[in-house]
Amino acid sequence: MGEESLKKRKGVDKGGEDRQSIQSHEPQTMNLQKQANLFLFPLCGICMIVGTIIGSGIFVSPKSVLANVEAVGPCLIIWAACGVLATLGALCFAELGTMITKSGGEYPYLMEAFGPIPAFLFSWTSLLVTKPSSFAIICLSFAEYASAPFYPGCDPPQAVIKCLAAAAIVVITIVNSLSVKLASYLQNFLTAAKMIIVTIIIVSGIVLLAQGKTDNFEDSFKGSKISVSSISLAFYNGLWAYDGWNQLNYITEELKNPYRNLPLSIIIGIPLVTVCYVLINVSYFTVMTSTELLQSQAVAVTFGDRVLYPASWIVPLFVVFSTLGSANGTCFTAGRLVYVAGREGHVLKILSYISVKHLTPAPAIIFYGAIAIIYIIPGDINSLINYFSFAVWIFYGLTVLALIVMRFTRKELKRPIRIPIIIPVIVTLVSILLVLAPIISAPELAYLYCTLFILSGLIVYALFVHLKFSWAQKISKPITMHLQMLLEVVPEEEVIE
Repeated sequence: MGEESLKKRKGVDKGGEDRQSIQSHEPQTMNLQKQANLFLFPLCGICMIVGTIIGSGIFVSPKSVLANVEAVGPCLIIWAACGVLATLGALCFAELGTMITKSGGEYPYLMEAFGPIPAFLFSWTSLLVTKPSSFAIICLSFAEYASAPFYPGCDPPQAVIKCLAAAAIVVITIVNSLSVKLASYLQNFLTAAKMIIVTIIIVSGIVLLAQGKTDNFEDSFKGSKISVSSISLAFYNGLWAYDGWNQLNYITEELKNPYRNLPLSIIIGIPLVTVCYVLINVSYFTVMTSTELLQSQAVAVTFGDRVLYPASWIVPLFVVFSTLGSANGTCFTAGRLVYVAGREGHVLKILSYISVKHLTPAPAIIFYGAIAIIYIIPGDINSLINYFSFAVWIFYGLTVLALIVMRFTRKELKRPIRIPIIIPVIVTLVSILLVLAPIISAPELAYLYCTLFILSGLIVYALFVHLKFSWAQKISKPITMHLQMLLEVVPEEEVIE
């Protein structure tokens, strides 16, 4: 950094000398906020939301949603209702994000409302379960679609799928570690590519409807299976496709004018995704009955084979773009969560360091990618989705509850956006239902293991964060030093506000 940058450091040494006079002898440090203004306009924020949400979910979840309600009408209503819930949740996060303008998503909000223990449990669970498993699910979906054309008439070998998924994780991790601008440009390109296939499917469906292909919509509620458990499980699968609605809250510090661009991106981006999802499902049902859709190995590919032949190869190609875009957006934002947790001292300090050359949280992103690769080795998509969804909705509900609590305990905080209190109340109640529904309707040991893993974070917090055993410090210091030299990273700079 130059002389001008060095003058930004603050404080006076014990001897009374101005630190500016000796600044040239101190290690140079960086700040994540010194990156280029990537999110100068709402368009970039909208691209991040749309690009992250629309990924593998809309090509995987339609079968699961339909399987739980067993009729076209309730299925379409579920997809619309999931979009409404995602929008309500995002509005809650918009108030939180403009009230507490710190990166890290739910982490700083839980810290402000409930203190360090719930915040640590969130970062503990997110770093080791929800975020890496989400990254792994998306990359496994990419690998399945990418390898399918090379194995016509049969399923691709699991070894091929997992190697492709691992390769995708490595490439995306490298891109996000090397350049924030490159990751942002890649996100915008992949978002544009996925909107092409979304547009093709929607327009094809509208044309087919205009031609009278409406047979599958007659008596659309006939044979439906409506119960609390079935609706809850349908929501579970539908909301997986919408996951990512809170992604901008992970990069609030890097968002230019968050008071304006954060809510504007949410209000435009998520309803746009909702409309696309409903219309895509309508398009599927124009060419497939409920039975045919449930029997399809890849719904979008079946649609392409029936409507776009001989150009049906377009569908798997653009689905690959779609999943890569979602994976890139997930990596970009989740790396910031690791970075913030490291900055708070809840994980190794090295994870809060910034690359000297690239001004990216490279250690955090590399850590995130490494954990995701571990998840793809033994896991499959369905088990990972169940593991992910159960854990993530615990903390979504707790974070929205934090908004309600701070309305009474932190009245002094400035709230550029103030939503009606009924909205966070509804989201909190729905979150409780979504957490309890799979346990009641289809209890599995996986949910118990997940709960025990979350609670095990209390032991880790007590030993390594609260008590700070000296032997742990002795081990972590040389590791931090060697990794710092290897990765060429430094602590972030303190900048006068």
